[in-house]
Amino acid sequence: MKALREHMVPLSDRAIEIIKEVRKAYNQSDYLFPSEVNLNKPLSNNTMLFAIQKRLNINATIHGMRASFKNWASETTNFPNEVSEMALAHSISNKVEAAYRRGNLLEKRRLLMQCWSDYLNKQKGEVIKLYETMER
Repeated sequence: MKALREHMVPLSDRAIEIIKEVRKAYNQSDYLFPSEVNLNKPLSNNTMLFAIQKRLNINATIHGMRASFKNWASETTNFPNEVSEMALAHSISNKVEAAYRRGNLLEKRRLLMQCWSDYLNKQKGEVIKLYETMER
C-alpha cells in the first residue's frame, strides 16, 4: 500500500474461485499472481495497464477502473459513502472523524465487493492472455 498501512480486502466468491484456479496453475510460485516470464517474481505494476491498453486496445487506466467502482457504488447501490471509500483505502481527511472511526467496516465491505462482483460477472467479457508467448 502507498500509505504503508494494512488494508484488508474482503474477497467475493468469484475472486476466491479465481485464486484457486491460479494456485493450481502456478503452484510452484510463492506469489499469488506471479509473472508468467519468471515465476519467482510478481506481476509488474504495469501488467494490468498493458493488458487493458495494448491487448484490448482500450484507452483506460487502473485509476479509471477504481473510479468506475466508486461511481457504480455511489450511483447504483445504497451502501454508505464511507464503505466504498474504505474499500478503496482512501484516508479520512477530516481529522475529527478519523479520530473516532476505528473500525474497518469489513462485513459491509465484504457485501459491497460481492455486489460489485455480481454486477461485473453479469457482463459479457473476453478472456485475454497477458503475453502471446513466453519470449518478450
